Amino acid sequence: MTFGEFSQWGKRLIAQICGRIDGGSGSPESEAMETAGTEAQAAGAVMLVRPACFGFNAEAAASNVFSRASADPGLQLNAAAEFESVARALADAGVEVLILDDSAEPAKPDAVFPNNWFSTHADGTLVLYPMATAARRPERRVEAVRALLEASGFEIRRVVDLSDNEEQDRFLEGTGSLVLDRPRRRAYANRSPRTDPAVVAQFDRELGYSTFIFDARDPGGRAIYHTNVLLSLGTRFAALCPEAVAAEDRRALSARIEESGRTVVEMTFAELRRFGCNLLELRSQAGDPVIALSSRAVASLRTDQRRALEGFGALVEVAIPTIESVGGGSVRCMIAEIHLPRR
Repeated sequence: MTFGEFSQWGKRLIAQICGRIDGGSGSPESEAMETAGTEAQAAGAVMLVRPACFGFNAEAAASNVFSRASADPGLQLNAAAEFESVARALADAGVEVLILDDSAEPAKPDAVFPNNWFSTHADGTLVLYPMATAARRPERRVEAVRALLEASGFEIRRVVDLSDNEEQDRFLEGTGSLVLDRPRRRAYANRSPRTDPAVVAQFDRELGYSTFIFDARDPGGRAIYHTNVLLSLGTRFAALCPEAVAAEDRRALSARIEESGRTVVEMTFAELRRFGCNLLELRSQAGDPVIALSSRAVASLRTDQRRALEGFGALVEVAIPTIESVGGGSVRCMIAEIHLPRR
């Protein structure tokens, strides 16, 4: 072995030990990792949007079977109280919480779910996503988010705007549609009216990712609207509902996740329906892992599932029944992770 060959072998070995490559040297994802640097899976800071006009979005409910209309006169007050509970629970767990107040006009009933329209990345990238329903597009208050992030000491170095895909009726709703394996520059996405493979391909090109696209359906045969309803990735674990994944994709999906070294905590449709897979690992300021999810999700878990998750981080559970039943999303959907560098 020549010195040059030995040097290259050594670099590959170190990268493998660090979990920086998956699939061998020379792969697109390994080259992207070397260019962009390693990104942690769990964020230590998050952004939440305090709702001003929370409510039922009939247009969004057409593809979201979790969302139900409500005539409760206390709907807005209940949602506001649940929001504050989430913000307080995360802060008490040591997570840095930034709060952006929603604007009253125009009314944005789903503004409490900001992870669908933007994501941030360790190289300073802010990505903007195309939203499937017109009522949600005004949520993209880019300058307000930029001002809050920069005032909090974060740096945005470039913006990747995918939202013009809306003109061709092609959508990709952020980290609802994409479940990111950040250290390995991989992602997972199930096809649905809100997740278009053509936009996934554009995301991959812009961010240097490789996304595994698969099909997943509920017991009624309908495409599951967001990938993060059936799959979540932590640093050392994955929460997955294999029953939801099409038979022809199930083995390949599971193998790809297991290749990353993660322990798979399997969920059933019963747990999926109660948002058991819709969770998010975060990091406290002390560096400890915490796992955010709803009380409804925790109550759905068997003892062995709960213990498995507790082995990977302290569970931070919050009751948000109004937001879950009317908005059709859970705690993970309320959280936009901040992975940007500090100035």
